[in-house]
Amino acid sequence: MTYKRIPPTPSAYNYPLLIKQLLDTPLIYSPDQEIVYRDHFRYDYKTFGNRVKQLAAMLEKQGVKPGDTVAVMDWDSHRYLECFFAIPMMGAVLHTINIRLTPDQLIYTINHAEDDVILVNQEFVPLLESVKSRFETVRKVILLSDTGEIPTSGLSFCGEYEALISDTQAEYDFPDFDENTMATTFYTTGTTGLPKGVFFSHRQIVLHTYGAMAGLCAYASQANISSADVYMPITPMFHVHAWGMPYLMTLLGAKQVYPGRYEPEMLLKLIVREKVTYSHCVPTIMNMLVNSPSIKNLDLKGWKVIIGGSALSKGLCKEALGYGINLYTGYGMSETCPLLTLANIKPHMLEWGADDQVEIRCKTGLPVPNVQLEIVDMQGNPLAHDGQTPGEVVARAPWLTQGYVKSAQQSEELWAKGWLHTGDIGVIDKEGYLRITDRLKDVIKTGGEWISSLEIEDIISQHPAVNEVAVVGILDEKWGERPLAMVVLKEGFQDKVSETDIQDFCMSFVEKGQIPKYGVPSKIILNADIPKTSVGKISKKDIRAEYN
Repeated sequence: MTYKRIPPTPSAYNYPLLIKQLLDTPLIYSPDQEIVYRDHFRYDYKTFGNRVKQLAAMLEKQGVKPGDTVAVMDWDSHRYLECFFAIPMMGAVLHTINIRLTPDQLIYTINHAEDDVILVNQEFVPLLESVKSRFETVRKVILLSDTGEIPTSGLSFCGEYEALISDTQAEYDFPDFDENTMATTFYTTGTTGLPKGVFFSHRQIVLHTYGAMAGLCAYASQANISSADVYMPITPMFHVHAWGMPYLMTLLGAKQVYPGRYEPEMLLKLIVREKVTYSHCVPTIMNMLVNSPSIKNLDLKGWKVIIGGSALSKGLCKEALGYGINLYTGYGMSETCPLLTLANIKPHMLEWGADDQVEIRCKTGLPVPNVQLEIVDMQGNPLAHDGQTPGEVVARAPWLTQGYVKSAQQSEELWAKGWLHTGDIGVIDKEGYLRITDRLKDVIKTGGEWISSLEIEDIISQHPAVNEVAVVGILDEKWGERPLAMVVLKEGFQDKVSETDIQDFCMSFVEKGQIPKYGVPSKIILNADIPKTSVGKISKKDIRAEYN
């Protein structure tokens, strides 16, 4: 069959989807809107646009050319936002370095990405200095500093960011180029082996921005985002472009607040002072905030927060709603840029009671426009959307990474049969909501049956004394594996709740028929220090290693 293509007029402009176009609209609509960095810096979008040009011109002076890779090691800041735009807009590649990597992982990612220039926050100078003798491609290092002071260091800085910027004219003509040009790269914090690099093109980031806008802004639901919102990320900008939200909120011309290092008191102070209405974070951060003594004296009504990275438990959801926080789930992964789903409540559900709405808020969500989701069996066959039949979640969308950097075999495994394989197990119900039941590697296999660790965590989280919980399978001679729960109790309950109390609480859900008896953890560690990954997720790999 032959399809009819549109013949282009020779003089017609073939409009490429480039990141620079995301900056055009806010400079027309909202030139006087504010961008705020902590207590240190405040400017408008006009100034931001000029500084993006200054940064590109400064980097060009330092020898950066199209195709080079410029890495950034910084807290969430106005500088990072400038880098999100200027570096890819000049045709270079932005490498957002995970500042919580070990020195060996750090130098691996720097060399693997072939970084040419590194912009490093003063706080991370000792970390970078510890691996400088192993640089393979790095030519220059630029200091990022809130004070302007250059520390004594074994690194040779070619200057300090603000001084170099102020020394440069806001004159830079960002070129057109192929929309499939690489814009960004970063490395996943895998549970095994070395970090894996993913990459995204200009086209993918622009389409992800519009997909996020449709999912967040267009549907009648419990929360809508618009240019009237005040945005503050609480997901690191090095982690999947802070979920792509800085690009969206810049396109909308919204007020943006960047908090630097995440400190509970500073975060809450900024939320109140700057009237923040929209954020996103992992459950660990939200748990830290709702347990901060300051929260009891604050009015947080109207603060919309998307939870991702790990499952949102009903216990945490109810606690946050109790403070007026409009909390719900978003889902994606490093390989997906990241947004795949949002737990938007459909219009006919908005009149439901609070507990029924919590069920929806804690689901993984509905696919946003231009995302196709399926659940498949081990042979890749699609399974029923009945809310009961579990399978691996696979996805297609125009913004998914096309593979892993320099890793052809792993890339093929990721994209087996033309679908991106998430490694998550889930069900899709008749309303179209996805609910992740577990990671493939985290499912507990006991006596020939599978138990969802997430389901047990969700149940234990609803105990009034429980602050945080993690469940894994540990080896058992008789059953193969049995559930182990690590439980952190709320303040004031440390000596009042026992292992048996938690097991009895789980048994009440057995009696209701919600879980089988073999789903009750046989071992519970109270007041444990639950290990976390570099991006704040619970590290079940480390728990299994300790107790197996």
